[in-house]
Amino acid sequence: MGSYVNEIHSKTIVIATQNQKKKEEILAIAGNIPGIIFRGTEDFPFIPVVEEDGKTFRDNAIKKATTLAKACNTWAMADDSGLEIRALNGRPGVLSNRYAGPGATDEANIRKVLSELYNFTEEKRAARFVCSIALASPHELLFVVEDYCEGFIAKEPRGSGGFGYDPVFFVPYYNQTLAELSQFSTSVKNKISHRAKALQQFNERIIPLLRSR
Repeated sequence: MGSYVNEIHSKTIVIATQNQKKKEEILAIAGNIPGIIFRGTEDFPFIPVVEEDGKTFRDNAIKKATTLAKACNTWAMADDSGLEIRALNGRPGVLSNRYAGPGATDEANIRKVLSELYNFTEEKRAARFVCSIALASPHELLFVVEDYCEGFIAKEPRGSGGFGYDPVFFVPYYNQTLAELSQFSTSVKNKISHRAKALQQFNERIIPLLRSR
């Protein structure tokens, strides 16, 4: 009886992202969970375009996960994440990926942030990364987790690792940006980043769920 109760039932989960670097980061942290077969959107022929029009990261993550789960007829996980800067009243927020305009590059987004913070001293450049991850089945939302990484915005980009705003996101404890921390190895970033922390919660929540289904 005990072994039956603790049995983990395998489940396919589609990762709802077109961002290859984000997908690689997710797989590096959560890819070895027993019983889960992760698949990318490229494995499904008809993937709907989901407009990220939510007011919060949580809203967008839920919308993407529930839409993809129904479209692919399997479980889907979606991550929505971004940068919140205190001096900018939380901007760029949910617009992080397109802060400099639709289709903006990481470099363009960074330039806009740095220009808006040009006259701000270090203590006023406090910021945090936010990551919300939603898991849905074709019939319901299963759960949502969210976590953060606190830091400051550097005066200029530093480091060649990571992606997005990593080159200007300074982590005081390590005295480096996330891009510097990950340019030779992702081991530290994959423990302290907002996505890493949210995925740790995801891992803790999904194992009991697999056992109950």
